[in-house]
Amino acid sequence: MPRPRQDGTRARPVNRRKLTDLFVQSRKTISREMIWDERCPGLALSVRPTGKKAWKVVYRYQRRPRWLHLGDARVIGLADARRLAARVMLDVAEGKDPVAERRAERDSGTFAELAAQYIELYSKKHNKSWKQAEKLVARYLLPKWGKMKASAITRTDVRAAMIRIEAPIVANQVLASASAIFTWATKQEIIAVNPCNGVDRNPTSDRERVLSDAEVAMLWPKLNPALKLILLTGQRPGEVAAMKREHIVDGWWQMLGKPQGDWPGTKNGRDHRVWLSEPALVLIENHLKEKRTGKASGGFMRKTVAELGIERATPHDLRRTCLTSITRLGFGRDAMDRIANHRTSSVTDVYDRHGYEAEDKRIIAAVARHVLSLVEGTTTSNVVALR
Repeated sequence: MPRPRQDGTRARPVNRRKLTDLFVQSRKTISREMIWDERCPGLALSVRPTGKKAWKVVYRYQRRPRWLHLGDARVIGLADARRLAARVMLDVAEGKDPVAERRAERDSGTFAELAAQYIELYSKKHNKSWKQAEKLVARYLLPKWGKMKASAITRTDVRAAMIRIEAPIVANQVLASASAIFTWATKQEIIAVNPCNGVDRNPTSDRERVLSDAEVAMLWPKLNPALKLILLTGQRPGEVAAMKREHIVDGWWQMLGKPQGDWPGTKNGRDHRVWLSEPALVLIENHLKEKRTGKASGGFMRKTVAELGIERATPHDLRRTCLTSITRLGFGRDAMDRIANHRTSSVTDVYDRHGYEAEDKRIIAAVARHVLSLVEGTTTSNVVALR
């Protein structure tokens, strides 16, 4: 017996019968009717006075009824309709929502449009390194995927894109950027699945590259101000590239943890400051004039080491070299972590509120003296070497 309506009135009896192809073809009506198939739960034939007939499937998802249009009954036969309906019910039993998946596929545009939406609506607000991710997507994914429907991109397409990228680390970064876009799109119900799921990342090992004293002496005259500042301060390349003049206060470089304007914020979201040695102060003005953005001169660094015949080195290797110099000069790992703005989980962090201003000044000054001592053999003046 049909369940009564919420207002208490009796529901109209369900029109249910064993459907046949002859009945489907010949059925006519003067008012719209829905005829349910006895043999296939959830399958119904919708008949209109105009003669239009369509197959529908009704199921429940999260306790709510969902109606799915299967197609024109004049084109899809009864046997095929039952098979399609059974497939829908199987998907529902597995926890899927076919109506939401079809809507997501219909509403999704091209991958280029999806990537642009992700950047504007989410990435700029929540991802400090969104510019780097945007460049990776533009270079490695948009040429192939830009005009493709986002919902049509498969795991095979993702694997093919990763294979085309020679550098394993870059491939991993591109995969992470693509996955972030698709994950956001699934949450917004723009697409049904993330095709990056199940695609393995390339195995990599942590870089341990520290420049030797001889390499520092060779590189120094060729480095631009941004790269020299990384070597003198030990700060992250992206933070050095985004340095702002107003953040230089009384010889200290004050770095805000949170983003502000075109300042991306520190990596760990914690306020940080580093003392600037006299050699670093000499470099800052020229660095600020160059108005560099993003990672500090990675391409310039690669070109320079190649010209000098030095083993591959990156801007981050300069940071690692500086921080290693701190422990090498006897200041200890705690001092290195403090200068590097590493987040530590030590209980002493809770109780130790000493500013370490005098100590940090000595450390940074010692690093600068050490670096300049390495280049003295090729220059006659510290000031000339800096310039």
